[in-house]
Amino acid sequence: MARLWCFLIGYAFGLLQTAFLYGKHKGIDIRNYGSGNSGTTNALRVLGPKGGLIVFAGDMLKAIVASLVIRFTFGNMYPDMKYLLIMWGGAGCILAHDFPFYMGFKGGKGIAATGGTVIGFHWTFFITGLCYFFIPFFVTHYVSLSALIFYALFMVQLIITGQCGLFGIFEGMTQGMLIELYVLAGCLMLLAYWQHRSNIVRLLKHEERKTYLGKKRELSELEKQANASKNESEDK
Repeated sequence: MARLWCFLIGYAFGLLQTAFLYGKHKGIDIRNYGSGNSGTTNALRVLGPKGGLIVFAGDMLKAIVASLVIRFTFGNMYPDMKYLLIMWGGAGCILAHDFPFYMGFKGGKGIAATGGTVIGFHWTFFITGLCYFFIPFFVTHYVSLSALIFYALFMVQLIITGQCGLFGIFEGMTQGMLIELYVLAGCLMLLAYWQHRSNIVRLLKHEERKTYLGKKRELSELEKQANASKNESEDK
């Protein structure tokens, strides 16, 4: 029952779609622009760096808060299951983010929500997670590739940490609980790869779009439309 409650807590927080809400604040439905994805990357391209940062922070924050709520409630009640329950909460948050029922099950791809779950999981995973994502990103400028590397290395680190008993993180957990943790994390990783399947195809074909921060960023869809309208007016 604790697992179900933690899943539902995460699910409730995951339903807060930052990109959709911020887009509505700006007078648009983010799903009708760019890739149609309600996530950080599309928000960055459509709404610019400020919008991308707000969406990224919002999607991470909802997962962090969900993890902290679970940690200080059910985690205190079941200390030996704390990290397993946090992962169940993360699963709920990511699923709600990816497939929000009130948006026709069309949300984001769970990158920021996963990052927030990792932050709320343990500080060692937070530090290494930053390296797993941002080093590939600043080298390649492919958000999708960086996310896929992050997911894979997080999974590897999770198993090594659990089986070797590093840092005493999973002290008190039985092998059965650890296996459940690995399976749950593995399912989330597979979901992430499935969500990025079109990106993987484009990466293999060398057709994936790069994302730049600051001055090198692409014009957003709104800016392109504004420029097109301005050019049409000038032609008339």
